[in-house]
Amino acid sequence: MTAPKRTPLFDAHIAAGAKMVDFAGWEMPIHYGSQLKEHEVVRNDAGMFDVSHMTVVDISGSDAKAWLQKLIANDVSKLGFEGKALYSGMLNEQGGVVDDLIVYLAANGYRMVINAGTTEKDLAWMEKQSAGFDVKLQVRRDLAMLAVQGPQAIAKVCAVKPDWAEAIQGLKVFQGLPFGEWFVARTGYTGEDGLEIMIPAAEAINFFNQLQAAGVAPIGLGARDTLRLEAGMNLYGHDMDETVSPLEAGMGWTIAWNPEERDFIGRKALEAQKAAGVAMKQVGLVLEGRGVLREGLKVVVEGAGEGIITSGTFSPTLKHSIAIARVPAATGATALVDLRGTLTEVRVVKMPFVRNGKKVFE
Repeated sequence: MTAPKRTPLFDAHIAAGAKMVDFAGWEMPIHYGSQLKEHEVVRNDAGMFDVSHMTVVDISGSDAKAWLQKLIANDVSKLGFEGKALYSGMLNEQGGVVDDLIVYLAANGYRMVINAGTTEKDLAWMEKQSAGFDVKLQVRRDLAMLAVQGPQAIAKVCAVKPDWAEAIQGLKVFQGLPFGEWFVARTGYTGEDGLEIMIPAAEAINFFNQLQAAGVAPIGLGARDTLRLEAGMNLYGHDMDETVSPLEAGMGWTIAWNPEERDFIGRKALEAQKAAGVAMKQVGLVLEGRGVLREGLKVVVEGAGEGIITSGTFSPTLKHSIAIARVPAATGATALVDLRGTLTEVRVVKMPFVRNGKKVFE
């Protein structure tokens, strides 16, 4: 076993009282005392997450655009100006999800952010697919990344970086801007407003400390998971993977079918799946009574078949259990979940569950 890797913010986490755990081969904070309080801070004020374990890849070369148009299911030609962001799946030939990612248009090409646990696999796949293209991949391990999220997140970052305040406040959702070696994007994984900030590693701890002094609380991976689940956001390796297509994982909106001649990897498999009728769909489940919906539990839909919970938790905001599930396409307004041998009725809802701190579903 190799020792877990550490992000540039490791010492800051220890100083802030973090409980560290191994996450995708990285030593990461699970919480700083109370996962529940951290969740509430992000919903009501502002919190920051170290996401430096994710991998930033800069993509350049004369064929960068054409290569990305083959590599991912969404179309980078939608990126109309520098700093604009796009969410996409990167698929295999069978239409399964190799990874989900964000790609930005940059001054000298593109910048992509991929998941920590899939980095080696992703990079090997990307290198393999680059044969015959003039494309260069540069892994940016010299950068740290902090996500600052919550209703007060942007205001508090602007208080720390007053010179950048006007530019940051002008960012629309899914837009970013470079500030020298820094890059600030209005993106996130919590269902709240906020920023994801890429920082030269040597400057990360100082920025973390400045944010803390401005009243931004450090938040661990535990709260990050309950926040993203309330927001109905997929987690790779749970809600989708190489055996699950974006059509089955609530990611149909990330597939750019036009222009028809753009032959991205996995397109033929997805077209065949669509033509045959997609057998499974992704839904939200709500259990308003006692019990907790957990990943791996069986979902039974009378007359339609069975599905599975892919992510489940107790929702700190709603005060009851919620889950993301992959279920038969014919599933209606209710389903049954096998809770310790008892088939228990749950409501089937459209996600997200929570947006901007408020319940969304009916």
